[in-house]
Amino acid sequence: MDPRALKIASSVVSRSGPGRPADAVLREDLRSQRSLPRDVSRVISRAVFSYFRWRQWLDRSAKMGDQIMAAVELASRYARDPRQFTDEELVAKSLPDWIRSEIEVTPAMARALQTEPVLWLRARPGRGPELASRLGDCMAAGEGPLADALRYDGSLDLFRTPEFQAGDFEIQNIHSQCVGWLCAPKPGESWWDTCVGEGGKLLHLSDLMRNKGQIWGTDRAAWRLQRLKRRTARAKVFNYRSASWDGGPALPVQGRFDGVLVDAPCTNMGTWHRNPHARWTATPSDLKELAAAQIQLLITAASAVKPGGRMIYAVCTLTRSETVDVAAAFEKHCPDFAPMPLPYPFGGQPPAAQQWFLPQDRGGNGMFVALWRKAQPPTAPPTQDLPQDPSPPPAVAPPAS
Repeated sequence: MDPRALKIASSVVSRSGPGRPADAVLREDLRSQRSLPRDVSRVISRAVFSYFRWRQWLDRSAKMGDQIMAAVELASRYARDPRQFTDEELVAKSLPDWIRSEIEVTPAMARALQTEPVLWLRARPGRGPELASRLGDCMAAGEGPLADALRYDGSLDLFRTPEFQAGDFEIQNIHSQCVGWLCAPKPGESWWDTCVGEGGKLLHLSDLMRNKGQIWGTDRAAWRLQRLKRRTARAKVFNYRSASWDGGPALPVQGRFDGVLVDAPCTNMGTWHRNPHARWTATPSDLKELAAAQIQLLITAASAVKPGGRMIYAVCTLTRSETVDVAAAFEKHCPDFAPMPLPYPFGGQPPAAQQWFLPQDRGGNGMFVALWRKAQPPTAPPTQDLPQDPSPPPAVAPPAS
């Protein structure tokens, strides 16, 4: 590795920690090194993520530069022939020990977490084949509802392509695209994306709604809402409004919605192949706090769902505390919401109200999605007129005087 690249990678790793995610430190450093060629930036990024992905295999007493070089070599060996690494060592070393009380770490999952992530694109509706032809190095996810999801294996800087600048596609993980499909919004409906972030799922909802109806996007961070504004402008999304909301009991918008999406903050365990530093900074106490926050978000947002409307809970994690336990707690607090089975986006499984997407499936993020429908209020039975007697009533004699 180029000495300058190794020095920058070592600095990023050394300065990363629980309060400073490695991906954020990396972005800051690469932004400050404007003279770096793009291929060198890519080498630095791969070195940083390789270090955290293979950290448990390294001699931690060695110099940081030597550790990073060893991690890059491990990543290369694994890419060439994953069979050099046994199931047992991958299961034992790929994740922190505390996670095993929350999920079963299978060999397939461990191997997926050690594999460098797949890049997925979402073309505008009906434009997947055309986009794949123009960009090259693309493979469609399949036919049907996700025909516009494309796996990209090329080396272009996609953000600089004319197609991206024109809003012809978004970079969005395949399993995140499944969330929008499961929401199934219709043109003219009203939706609320409660934790909108930078808007990937909101943009998908708008496409599915053909830019008709209205979507509210809320988030606690003003900088995310600013990025959402830029993304919607590029994508020519006109049917959205945004507002700040910290998740508290005072709802940021009036009225009720046909659908509410709670894409809640979580431990992001399902993205640990993409962001391996988070494996070693998340803690059981984080898990407990996040699960409690997720339950409260669902209960609060439930009041904004119309009778007959839909509630969708999505998290990019697989821990029991943040998935089935949260869903069970919500159903206990809100019994007027009934599970709503929907078809699995890729087929081959029966319809279900709780759907799992694993890292070993298609190289996507691990995700859990639960779906409910709010009960309609009971209607009063129709009144029935009493039968009429056709004969006149008998004459009644006046009282005697």
